[in-house]
Amino acid sequence: MTPTTVLTIAGSDSGGGAGIQADLKVFAALGAYGTSVLTAVTAQNTRGVDAVLPLPPRTVTEQLDSVLGDFRVRAVKTGMLGNPAVADAVADAARAGRLPHLVVDPVLVATSGHRLGVVEAVERLLPYAEVATPNCAEAAALTGRPVTTVEEMVAAAEALAAGGPAHVVVTGGDVDAAGESVDVLVGGGATTLLRARRVRTRHSHGTGCSFSAAIAVRLAAGDPVPAAVAAAKEYVTRALTGARDWELGAGRGPLDHFGWS
Repeated sequence: MTPTTVLTIAGSDSGGGAGIQADLKVFAALGAYGTSVLTAVTAQNTRGVDAVLPLPPRTVTEQLDSVLGDFRVRAVKTGMLGNPAVADAVADAARAGRLPHLVVDPVLVATSGHRLGVVEAVERLLPYAEVATPNCAEAAALTGRPVTTVEEMVAAAEALAAGGPAHVVVTGGDVDAAGESVDVLVGGGATTLLRARRVRTRHSHGTGCSFSAAIAVRLAAGDPVPAAVAAAKEYVTRALTGARDWELGAGRGPLDHFGWS
């Protein structure tokens, strides 16, 4: 049986834990065929980002044309866009209806603190998103308000959903809610809190990329958004659990995407 094709539009992570590399691992782990459009090359590892080289918007468009002109892409996720010009190139494709089931992971700052994107770039794409998946820091940057509690997560998700995306998930990996990891999903006239046990680990590099990639796979398979988000949260919880005792790198290590542990 021919696998479902999913596309990631993101930056490269030379350490393999996030970005394009993580997305392709998630696609494969969940049974989808992964294609990719590179927006930037980074020099990074588990300890941080050392350098970023954005690709020209024309190169991004050429990659998009090559992939979309040959493959029947069923869902698309975006990660690091880098700058507004690249975001415009991607938004042009979305506006033309070429990016189905679009999941926007608004990557702004790496866990190391290195700036990977600008708010203006993300804002260009949000109106076309079926699902947007900011973490608390990204939600704060996009709304201009603090997001440090579950209540503030709800308010931020509702504010962002009012601005264009059909659904918004504010992920709460940085908010310890009584030993739980709580994500807030807003869309379709409903607000839902998704709860899971908190996995105590330093190995969380690429969590946001992996979550949004998993959502894209489930949307491509025909799941409604709430089911896709719930399945993605379960997958990431397993991947965090599997890697919590790994010793890959000296900093924030990657997830166990394939269930090796």
